[in-house]
Amino acid sequence: MAYTTIDDPTKYFDTTLWTGSGGARTISGLNHKPDLIWTKTRSVGYNHMWSDSSRGFNANSELGSNSTAVEGGLSAETYGYKSGHTADGWTMVDGTDSVDNQEDGNTNQPSVTYVGWTWAANGGTTTTNDASSTGVGNVDSVYQANTTAGFSIVTFDLTSDSGDKTIAHGLGVAPKVIIFKNRDAATNWAIYHHTQTPPKYLTFTTDPVYSSDDFNNSTAPTSTVFSLATSWHGANKHVAYCFAEKQGYSKFGSYTGNGNDDGPFVYTGFKPAWLMLKRTDNARPWFMFDNKRNPSNVMKIRLKADSSAADDTSNDNRIDFLSNGFKIRDDALEMAADGGTYIYMAFAESPFVSSEGVPTTAR
Repeated sequence: MAYTTIDDPTKYFDTTLWTGSGGARTISGLNHKPDLIWTKTRSVGYNHMWSDSSRGFNANSELGSNSTAVEGGLSAETYGYKSGHTADGWTMVDGTDSVDNQEDGNTNQPSVTYVGWTWAANGGTTTTNDASSTGVGNVDSVYQANTTAGFSIVTFDLTSDSGDKTIAHGLGVAPKVIIFKNRDAATNWAIYHHTQTPPKYLTFTTDPVYSSDDFNNSTAPTSTVFSLATSWHGANKHVAYCFAEKQGYSKFGSYTGNGNDDGPFVYTGFKPAWLMLKRTDNARPWFMFDNKRNPSNVMKIRLKADSSAADDTSNDNRIDFLSNGFKIRDDALEMAADGGTYIYMAFAESPFVSSEGVPTTAR
């Protein structure tokens, strides 16, 4: 059996950088049609912007991981938004702000630097699960799933705010990470990570793991459905981004800090392209690194998924991407506190060993 079925991870995930030039903008050159597009300004402190092909690309579909705002509540109509996806990229348009250069602040403001992270699902083609007919879950859902890459986008509308819900995700295996947002209510995001025993979950804030509310009905996801408890869903529209691990392409794990600049090495089975990590036993931010903003080791340029702040380039919280994982190079509390517990999500630049048995090179 081959080590991996994904020799070229850019077919399913990639990072793109650009510098704003003003006006509408098309980003191209990807090796996939992006279905989840997460963008962020690097040189100024504007919101994170999430949009996807299931909900549609328009001013009213942007969500921000640094914000509890409802869908469309980030003033994208004013400051610019993503308007569609193409076979190898996406389009962005101006907003309506009358102040010079502010109408495209989210997308293409002159001289502002940006980053975009993109994942391929099913090109915008969705499947509707009629729960009463299929017997899968107890709520109708619409999903587009990429079972090769282990990623699906799930949308569902609830007409009742009572009762525990089970929702089809389309992956065929149990997802190890689910990122969930109520689209109609200004409530926290909720993140299920398989290393945290239900009902524990995380939010896109700097808070540690909570267990006071039962987000997922104390039930881990299965190969067909995930669960939501009554206290979390409400009679609203919702979206969930579901991720399953694929050897040589994605890894969602945990590690323990050692309080040393010679920090832990974490084996992923691939050379990372993107990493997001979070301390779970202490109130620390979600740090994000990638191979485009940090093309060589030691890496220190990072963004925070829970903050609108620009790139942090201070000389702490350093890290290396290696051929088969990542290595912490700092004893900072955010990344390697002695005995501290951390979770991460990582996607590959290249597998450690290809399906033909060819090893990857180090950075």
